[in-house]
Amino acid sequence: MTNPVLALPATEKARWLRDLRRFLPLKPQFVVSGNVRDHQLSDVTPGAPVPVSLAAALRSELREAGFANVLYFDPVNGFRPLLAPGEELQTALSAMAALGLQPDAQGHAPAGIELLATTLARIAARSGEPIALLIDFASRLIIRNDALSAAEHQAFMQALVASHVARSRPIGMPPRPFFNSVVWVVDKEGDLPDWFLIDNPRIRHIPVGKPDNLARGVLARVLLRSLAGHADARADEKEAAVGAFVDGTDGMLLVDMSAIAQLARSEGIGLAAIGDAVRRYKVGVSEDPWRRIDRTKVRNGTATLQARVKGQDHAVTHMLDIVKRAVTGVGAPRRGSRPRGVAFLAGPTGVGKTELAKALTSLLFGDETAYIRFDMSEFSAEHSDQRLIGAPPGYVGYDVGGELTNAIRERPFSVVLFDEIEKAHPRILDKFLQVLDDGVLTSGRGDRVYFSEAFIIFTSNLGIYRLEADGSRVANVTAEDAFFDVQSKVRAEIDRHFKLVLNRPEILNRIGDNVLVFDFMRPDIAKLIFEGQVDDVLRGIAADQGIAVTITDDARAALRQACLSDLSNGGRGIRNKVESGLISPLARALFDHDAEPGDALSITALHVHPEGGTVIELTRSGGPS
Repeated sequence: MTNPVLALPATEKARWLRDLRRFLPLKPQFVVSGNVRDHQLSDVTPGAPVPVSLAAALRSELREAGFANVLYFDPVNGFRPLLAPGEELQTALSAMAALGLQPDAQGHAPAGIELLATTLARIAARSGEPIALLIDFASRLIIRNDALSAAEHQAFMQALVASHVARSRPIGMPPRPFFNSVVWVVDKEGDLPDWFLIDNPRIRHIPVGKPDNLARGVLARVLLRSLAGHADARADEKEAAVGAFVDGTDGMLLVDMSAIAQLARSEGIGLAAIGDAVRRYKVGVSEDPWRRIDRTKVRNGTATLQARVKGQDHAVTHMLDIVKRAVTGVGAPRRGSRPRGVAFLAGPTGVGKTELAKALTSLLFGDETAYIRFDMSEFSAEHSDQRLIGAPPGYVGYDVGGELTNAIRERPFSVVLFDEIEKAHPRILDKFLQVLDDGVLTSGRGDRVYFSEAFIIFTSNLGIYRLEADGSRVANVTAEDAFFDVQSKVRAEIDRHFKLVLNRPEILNRIGDNVLVFDFMRPDIAKLIFEGQVDDVLRGIAADQGIAVTITDDARAALRQACLSDLSNGGRGIRNKVESGLISPLARALFDHDAEPGDALSITALHVHPEGGTVIELTRSGGPS
């Protein structure tokens, strides 16, 4: 299918310029706000649009509309004429002198809010050929719009009066109505005093939106011409590059696209690799780390992960499939730069969900601690989202930033684990919509943080229990259920929770089929985990203390019986039982018997008392201890 971006007529003007042109004969003053620091497309040469500043776009539009002169003011540099290419300066100097501005030889006149106020009154009363004044950075003219100084108040009172006394007059043949127009350029409409704007029928507010796919497509065609390989590329290759450029810059500005093209030229990135230039611009990484992952490790990852996460082979296989998609890029281009991979791990407690995330991180990075983890039980309050993305302006901690946004900015290539996601406040979940859909999150400071190189993992205990009509909590699945039944019941309960309880089915839709349900801890798997933990404890004592400790079959069997009697808490419960049944009494016995490095001892008996506590009998290699 052809991308509709590619069929756009390049000569279509932006909507805000068309609105300005429509109201020029009707209003004397305008407030332009929004995306005012971005580039605007202008047809300097018909059919060849180029990016220009908003001031240049306004100048072209106003001159085309019939204005004889366009003047520019900013709070630092003062007044100057906005001249079209090849236009004589003298005409503008005469117009500025008629307003009492006293320009120098280059056309510059001093700044100052008092002089601006006087000039606004003179513009409103001026006759002759129409003139326009563009007041840029008008948001910085005043410190607080609700507490104006005397000079600020006088200036805006002068502007208010000027807006009401201004009259249009017929000019030209055939005659057309013209005001001497004033255009205020602000970041947001509320930056100017409310009493100046609200209910003022003589002022028109014109918002400037962010560029859509059509505008980005027009600029993409222009910018890509300068990249290596464009001249020799086939038509379909050029179309594919334009589509990749437009998709990769979703939500970005035209000035960002120009910077990406410059980055590609400076680093020798060709037409076919424009997506790589977009990625470098977003996350600041020169090489694509996903392409540098050792594929042999991933190819042999099944055995590696299964050694860490026992009894969950289906989850391991599914997770590795997601990783392989991330490494190979199958399914790319990823529109909106979605995360490399997303997985939702559900199942009983202690069966390996968090362990799988750690093992995956170790497989990818060689260090299981390299993942970014958030315990979502800490985000149960409604306003705790500010910890993730940062406090908004005016609140304590605004300058610090958010924990999540800061972490991703520092380590864009990472595994991000959101543990026990169901415990987070529903408002927090809304933040993940933007992350899962577009791969971007806007911080409290307004910065865009990209998750396009991150691997997102959620863990949850959803589906193990369900709420009855009376509010009671009952088991939805049990260890007696076959895994197929566990899987279907858990998925159904997760589906119900997101759709009916949270009323947020869109979150689950963005996760898709990557819901991995873990099985209960089965006795055969529990035995393997137990044996591994006991052996790890004894090896650790030998390595750290230099004391060789063995355990007889009878003692091991008694310990196994105590540790595996209740599997409801999974592998974590087994570890707790090993700690209370082996590690603590063994440490006590070694301390009481003054065991020294080089000693060889054997656990010959293990007695578990009904009221709690375990006693270990130790025997030295030379006889009873």
